[in-house]
Formats: sequence, C-alpha cells, structure tokens
Amino acid sequence: MMIKDQFCLAVVQANPCIGDISGNAEKVRHHRKLAAEQGADLVLYSELFLTGYPPEDLVLKASFVAACKRELLGLAKETADGGPALLVGLPWAEGEKLYNAVALLDNGNIAGLRYKVDLPNYGVFDEKRIFDAGPNTGPMSFRGVRIGVPICEDTWSDEVCECLEETGAEILLVPNGSPYYRDKIDERMQIMLSRVVETGLPLVYCNQVGGQDELVFDGASFALNHDRSLALQLAQFTEETDYLDFRKDADGLWFAKPSRIVPLPDTQEADWLACVLGLKDYVNKNGFPGVVLGLSGGIDSAISAAMAVDALGADRVHCIMLPYRYTSGESIKDARACADALGVKYDTIPIAEPVEGFQKTLAGAFAGTRSGITEENLQSRSRGVILMAVSNKFGAMVVTTGNKSEMSVGYATLYGDMNGGYNPIKDLYKTEVYHLSDWRNKNRPAGVMGPAGEVIPNNIIVKAPTAELRENQTDQDTLPEYDVLDDILNCLVEQELSLDEIARRGHSVETIHRVEHLLYIAEYKRRQAAPGVKITPRNFGRDRRYPITNRFRDRT
Repeated sequence: MMIKDQFCLAVVQANPCIGDISGNAEKVRHHRKLAAEQGADLVLYSELFLTGYPPEDLVLKASFVAACKRELLGLAKETADGGPALLVGLPWAEGEKLYNAVALLDNGNIAGLRYKVDLPNYGVFDEKRIFDAGPNTGPMSFRGVRIGVPICEDTWSDEVCECLEETGAEILLVPNGSPYYRDKIDERMQIMLSRVVETGLPLVYCNQVGGQDELVFDGASFALNHDRSLALQLAQFTEETDYLDFRKDADGLWFAKPSRIVPLPDTQEADWLACVLGLKDYVNKNGFPGVVLGLSGGIDSAISAAMAVDALGADRVHCIMLPYRYTSGESIKDARACADALGVKYDTIPIAEPVEGFQKTLAGAFAGTRSGITEENLQSRSRGVILMAVSNKFGAMVVTTGNKSEMSVGYATLYGDMNGGYNPIKDLYKTEVYHLSDWRNKNRPAGVMGPAGEVIPNNIIVKAPTAELRENQTDQDTLPEYDVLDDILNCLVEQELSLDEIARRGHSVETIHRVEHLLYIAEYKRRQAAPGVKITPRNFGRDRRYPITNRFRDRT
C-alpha cells in the first residue's frame, strides 16, 4: 500500500519493564491492535522498547540479544496482515558489533534497520561501553514516505539530523529514553526546536514513561511541525497513545493536523509525581506486595509515607512508630495524626528492650568510655532491625527516608535508618522536602491514590527537625541551618563550585570547609545506601562518582 499525500502515525508512550522481552512485545501487539482500529499506518515506540531502557549490561549476554531478535521476528511476521507497520527498538548484533537499533517492521518483514550514531557517555548514560556507534545513514522508505529515525541522543546535536535532511528525509521520528530531572522538559523542547529549524522537517518525539531503579522516565512526548507549531503534547508520568494525521501542505511538505495538547505540571507537581512513579514502579516491577516504613513524627518519614500512599494506595502501606525514652509525646501524636490522615495500617513497637539489651551486651567492651554517638546509634540500628524483620516476615519492602541533605553529610546511620530497599526522597534536599510537603497538603495531583487535604500534619512541617536520640536534640545542634547547608551542598554537588565562589555567596569559609569535609567522608555511606529517585541534574550514584578514599580538600 502506497501513501501519496496523507498517513496516520500512532505515538505510543508506554511503560516497558527491563528484561521482560515477551511482556514488552505483548505491549507492542496491544498498541498495534488499538492503532489498527484507529486506521493508523505506522506505530512509533520509545527507544529500545523490546528491552526497556536502559538495559545496561544485559545486552552483553548473547542469549538476551538473541531472545530480542526472536521476538522481533515474530512481530515482523504479524505485520503481514496488512495492518500498521511498527518502529520498534532493540539491541541488534551484526557480526562482532552490537547496536542500539530501531527496526521498521512491515509486510511481514524487517523492512529497515537504523542504528544509534551518537552514544551518550555522561551523567546517567554509559552506552559507549556496551554499544557500537552506528553509521550516519539516510532515511528509510515507508510506503512512499522517507522517514528519518534519529535515536534519542542523535537529536541532541545537529550532525545526524542534518545528514538525514540532506539525504532526503521528509519526517523525523525520534524514539527516546530520556529520564526526568527538574525542568528538563524545557531543555528537550529547545533542542528539538533547533533540529526543526535547521532541517525544516516535522519532528515527533516519543519518550518512554515509567520508573527503572533510580531513573524515572516522564514521557511528555510531543510533535512539532516544520513551522515549529506544536501538533501534539502528551502528559508526563502516564502511559498514553495518540494519533497524528499527516498531510502534505501546499508546498508539498508533511504537516501534522493539531492533536491533543495536554498542559504540563509545574516543577513541584512534576517532582512529586516523579517520586511517586519511581517508588510505584520499583515496588510493582520487583513484585513486592507493599511497603513498610518507620513513622517517627518527623518530616522525612511523613512525606515518604504520603508518597507511598499516592503510589500504592493506603492498603499497601504499613507504618510503624518505634518509640524510645527520647521520643516526645508530640512526635507520637504527630505520627498517629499522619497515619490517620493517610488511612494506613499503623502499629507501635517500643524499642527499649532491644536498645537496653545491646547496651548490656556491650557494657564490658565499652567499660571506661563515655556514652555518646555510638550508644545513640543503637536506637537507630534497633529500629532498622525491627523494620527489616517485619519486611522479611510479611514481604513488604522497607522504604528508607533519608533526604539529600542528610545523605550528603552522613547524617544517617548505616544499618539503621539507612536500612531499606528504596528511597523516594533521596534526591530532595531538606528545604525541598519542606516545600514539597506544604505543596502536597494544598494539592492532590491527578492519578495519585492518596487522599486530598492535609496528609502531612502542619505541626510536622513547622516544628524543629530532630532525630530524638538524646534529650532536647535538634538537627541544628550538629548541622548548619538547612537553608545554609542546602545552598552550600548545591554549590558543591550540583555546580562543583570552588571554595572562593561559594564564599562569595555569603557563607563563612569555616562552614564551607566543614560541609565539604562531611560530604567527602560520607561517600562510603552513600555507596551502601538504597537506590532512590533521581530528581536533580546530579544525583548521588549514576551522576556523581567520587572516590571513597579521597584526601583532596579545596583550600585555594
């Protein structure tokens, strides 16, 4: 069937699961069936859809790559029915080379293959170690339309798209695996606009959606016509499919009839939804029945509980208060109020017996020493053991609740409050935790499972933060005020500024030295921390790779 002056494209923004090749193929079939019902000619999926993105070293297993090829050949045969053609991504081996590829499936065959040219090797990306770069080739012919298929990073510079335009491409269809970080969507749009301006071609940007370990893919797929007008904007953080009717205009250029334009959330809503989706998919894709967490009456555990309920529903969230002699009546009251507002299962398990048992056991070994942080940490570690025991007994995953400020300076206890399988607020600074908690009390985003209204009691937000490991303790006994700490950390972690540059922002040199030192010596703790949602452009883990053993200090 030849297309002369019009065709319909289905843009599938879906949530694959890495390694579930047959399950992802079923998603391809499902969306192809729906597209056929809408009269679509071609269905576009996101980058490496058969594997999910990023598959990392799975692609180095020959059996994995072979399984992908078998599944693709099965999909190709099904296109012999005369229905929509498919653009599906997968790892593809040619001799000794392995490519990040997209296959065009039509008329029962693999009608074309294109390979990713520009392999990203920065931040969270590490493709050069697993894939070979493909050649810079021309468009594929699809039923009389010359389609260029640059893959994700291929559009972040001009070379690949210019080559496609110069070799006759009429439309750019871009499969993407572009993970979320704050305000990235504006960056994407500006770059894609640049490619449209340079080539004079319409461009369709199809992005993956869903959580994968630390990464959250936010979707937000869109289409731009050659005149830079927005023809399609899909939502962030949800699976969606929509259709673009392309026709030739008076100048013989392809032009998409304007379709659905979904308003995008503001920064705080997007951050919240990213945390919720990351936690939801981590729990569900790994088969946990639910989650359990310690609810202390403090802000970090409260916001984590609210995110868990928004992600999974109240019936899959179990909160436990673990009081000791330093736990205030106010904290007990606040924790109960938070659990009631969220509607979760709530238990109280006192920790006096295990803490005092450890103290008695260690009395001989510690004889002649002064009580201090070591003894305080027995409280945190007792709580960690109890939460892990509940997890082991009932199968629910422990949610750990340390924020980025604490993870930066080591204000967390290994094998204690750091215990857990996943951390939804790991990449949120303490000041951001406060702002986001206040935001959630005033807003209930579409699609979440938690209730509207005040889900985090206001007293938790306004009271001084404390670990309650000794009498009258507050975080500021040992740390700078959080607005000061977080600004210094942002300078050190996100911006890599020098001491002099940070000092010019009004911070004392002594405080900067202290924060930098704490940041460096806590690296060994962060290496043992649970994964958590990436929110900022530079999270701990994939983005920031510092040595554990490190004597450098900035004293210039």
